Amino acid sequence: MAAKIGQFFNSVGSFFKGDDRIPWCDPDIILGCERDVAEAANGGSDELKSESIMRLSWALVHSRREEDVQRGIAMLEASLTNSSTTLQQREKLYLLAVGYYRSGEYSKSWQLVQRCLEIAPDWRQALTLKKAVEGKVTKDGVIGIGIAATAVGLVAGGIAAALARKK
Repeated sequence: MAAKIGQFFNSVGSFFKGDDRIPWCDPDIILGCERDVAEAANGGSDELKSESIMRLSWALVHSRREEDVQRGIAMLEASLTNSSTTLQQREKLYLLAVGYYRSGEYSKSWQLVQRCLEIAPDWRQALTLKKAVEGKVTKDGVIGIGIAATAVGLVAGGIAAALARKK
């Protein structure tokens, strides 16, 4: 019985904490990626430039700083049309989905994850992100319903109190 109660509280706690399995990136990793991009721009091959930009994009959309995430989204959107292979397109779509997820734009994130899954239906990272997006949408919906119910209760209570005072 105690184990079931503990399991219940853990699930409720993870619901409100918003646990997801998408990694975060530290600012020092972003700085290293920025240096790599600068070095590749100074005489590196096109392939090296492309790889270093992808690593920087990955780091930016996994950052805890909103401005980094937005910068990563902009870089990925600009480079999406230059995807020469389906694999590159899938990777960029996924990273864009992560960026939109991190910035709270869940509908855009979900749409991009769906596009990833059209390319690779059994891709675990995309499936994990899809589950995280759906969890956030569900959690936000439950919280919204709770707020709306509380507001309706307060209004109804106020009306009832006003009517009781008039009598």
